[in-house]
Amino acid sequence: MSGFLPVEAIAALSPQAQAMATAAQSLAGGTAAAEAPAATASTGGSFGQLVTDGLSKVNDQLISSQVDLQKLAVGDAQNLHQIMINLEESRVSFQLMMQVRNRLLEAYQDVMKMPI
Repeated sequence: MSGFLPVEAIAALSPQAQAMATAAQSLAGGTAAAEAPAATASTGGSFGQLVTDGLSKVNDQLISSQVDLQKLAVGDAQNLHQIMINLEESRVSFQLMMQVRNRLLEAYQDVMKMPI
């Protein structure tokens, strides 16, 4: 058994991921908007919004590459080179997202280890 999820499972995860992102946005937006509305207006958005936008962009790229793979499997692919480029872009963006997550977790753990 391989470590990859079938396309149907990835498509099923997308609504769950969107629901989680919406919940995170409402939690972050509720506290940040109440505390500093002027700060969010001047910076263009809160940290939670930036994370949500980044995750949605990576998710959109992954879904697009899965659609391209399905077209390739069926035989409807118009440009194989562009499909391979899109697949590589989505792979690199996913790896970047994972590295950012790892760095954020390390920073959080370092802050939690600090004495008060």
